[in-house]
Amino acid sequence: MIHNLKPYPAYKDSGVPWLGEVPEHWEVRRVKQLCRFIYGDSLPTEARQHGDIAVFGSNGRVGSHIISNTHSPCIVIGRKGSFGKVNFSADRIFAIDTTFYIDDRFTNANLRWLYYLLGCLRLDEVSNDSAVPGLHREEVYQKIVAYPADNDEQFAIAQYLDHINRLISRYIRAKKKLIKLLEEQKQAIIHQAVTRGLDPNVKLKPSGVEWLGDVPEHWEIISLGAASELIQTGPFGSQLHSHEYIEGGVPVINPSHMQSGCIVPDMSISISQSKADSLQRHKLQLGDIIAARRGELGRCALVTVIEEDWICGTGSLQIRCKKSIFDPEYLLQLFSSQGIRDSLSISSIGATMDNLNSGMVSRLRLPLPFLDEQRRIIELINVENKKSSLAVSAIKREISLLREYRTRLISDVVTGKLDVREAAASLPEETNETEALDEELTDEEDTAEEEFDREPEEE
Repeated sequence: MIHNLKPYPAYKDSGVPWLGEVPEHWEVRRVKQLCRFIYGDSLPTEARQHGDIAVFGSNGRVGSHIISNTHSPCIVIGRKGSFGKVNFSADRIFAIDTTFYIDDRFTNANLRWLYYLLGCLRLDEVSNDSAVPGLHREEVYQKIVAYPADNDEQFAIAQYLDHINRLISRYIRAKKKLIKLLEEQKQAIIHQAVTRGLDPNVKLKPSGVEWLGDVPEHWEIISLGAASELIQTGPFGSQLHSHEYIEGGVPVINPSHMQSGCIVPDMSISISQSKADSLQRHKLQLGDIIAARRGELGRCALVTVIEEDWICGTGSLQIRCKKSIFDPEYLLQLFSSQGIRDSLSISSIGATMDNLNSGMVSRLRLPLPFLDEQRRIIELINVENKKSSLAVSAIKREISLLREYRTRLISDVVTGKLDVREAAASLPEETNETEALDEELTDEEDTAEEEFDREPEEE
């Protein structure tokens, strides 16, 4: 339930352009009069690599031994890599490493209210002039804010925003689950089409391939090697070094550049034309399929006229099928199906990350419909993809609008444009559950894969 909020009864000029008018009884002060940013101790490297305690301010986790700089509840403000990002920890155990924090010892304000206020100050725009951007607390201290001196009013604001944040977060999580279900449904339809065809009444026969099961009686089973003109990995060792990457050259395509069957290049991972010419055998051609050979196996993309003469990267495999046997679009869908993904994963040899070579891929046994049937299957898949994309886009738009609404509401409330005291007093009792803003929207990225993209392998 979103309440019908109204402004405060009386306002005064704050004297600060970005604040404008503020509630008459609020005070206008600098941040340094509200709180102190404390710099967390630097944890030893070995402490950040193991254990089950989360670390704010650096990557990794620490062991379950007591950490001297652990405080809760606590506001943690990113200082370097994620500088300006504001987090809140309510009652979980955590450690702080080389970043700023605020707990009850360093402010007289309500911590949850202060968390929302700091989140509205765009701290990611406050940095020093060093080569690596970082939060400069003295600059933050000089920012002017308006606030209610009464802790009860601060508590009411925090209570109301916590309530709204929980409602919106739960709704967004439900929408994200729906997106996942739509994607699973689409994948199921695609898998059914590429492994069983379009006729539900067709007679089946055993394929002899464990992941495939029965296939239409008139289909053949063929190895990918027999159906291809070329299957090879990208350049190795001295053929290509990371220091040879330039900005805006001929793109080198690695797994992170394959998204939903399309190639999305990173122009910082590209090479000069002369270097590309020296890698002639790794140039992509129209209709090629480029696939990940490590990490997320089954990730692949189709080369269009736009990507001709780009370079297959070290982390990728280049497959050129015989077009008299496979339609490249059909092979793309087949190669990205869950059955192939599972089969490739079983065949992979990497100890810490799935890793393929051209021999393994050549031995893949695939179902082979007639070419005209392949093309009808692709038509069906394109229709399903369009329907799914439209539905997912509409849901993502809803999520985006909710995020915008939440950001605007928090800003209006903490700057005194809306009075939530009456609404907060009528809220139902809830648990002490707290959630960081956008916690439900975190996108997981394969950072290890991105690092691999920048580092060609040695033979």
